[in-house]
Amino acid sequence: MGVALVMCQAFKPVSLVLPANRSTDTVLTRAQVSLKNTDRDRYWYKTVDAKTRNQLSLASHLAADHEKLPLLAATAQGVKPHKESLTVRTYWTILGDALFPGEDFKRLRKGKGATDANAILNYGYAVLLSTTLQKLFGVGIDPTFGIAHATREHSTPLAYDLMEPFRPLVDWMVAKWVKENPSPQDWGITKKSRAWVTSLATREIEYNGTSMQLQAAVESSIRSFRNAVLAGKIGTYQPWIQRDSKWDG
Repeated sequence: MGVALVMCQAFKPVSLVLPANRSTDTVLTRAQVSLKNTDRDRYWYKTVDAKTRNQLSLASHLAADHEKLPLLAATAQGVKPHKESLTVRTYWTILGDALFPGEDFKRLRKGKGATDANAILNYGYAVLLSTTLQKLFGVGIDPTFGIAHATREHSTPLAYDLMEPFRPLVDWMVAKWVKENPSPQDWGITKKSRAWVTSLATREIEYNGTSMQLQAAVESSIRSFRNAVLAGKIGTYQPWIQRDSKWDG
């Protein structure tokens, strides 16, 4: 049937078997490699714009009266080229205040106290990355040719690029977990917290007016990127954007 077989370990693709008649998608690979820097920038800006708007939506939902929300809105909806870095600090300040009142939460890989929630956030991003990689392989896109993230040995920058708009969904899952499990002892990586975050892939969200599981939305977004690159029409690329304030699904 011309499909790819992806074998995974701990949710991460470790091997890929392709039919001989599609071992290399030459046309797509050539289109990826031949992208002009200006086009890469436009793809990345569209991706970042979706991410920052989703961050604004979630922050507004969790802390509608926060004093820094207007600042977040100005940067998230702005047009400055470095809007991602301008948005992220304010975003995590708002989420930290909403989830850990009185604590000095920092978005770090390691920490103590309230920052132990970083472990479950990182786990959630790993699940999202694995889902994105599976879908990239499944539709025949080489993840080693990114649009923004740096290319390093054994890296898959395109997966990190295209997963960005979905990161706030991980933040939302962790926010719900923290609110329902207020003890810091429950914020690390446990059997229960892993099961909760891993269910992210099957959560229902709305993508372009259609309700579907997150994993299907990731694939749809990736397919739109593939079609855009092949056709040379950036407008065809449709990253996920939370169109309303319904984060309780």
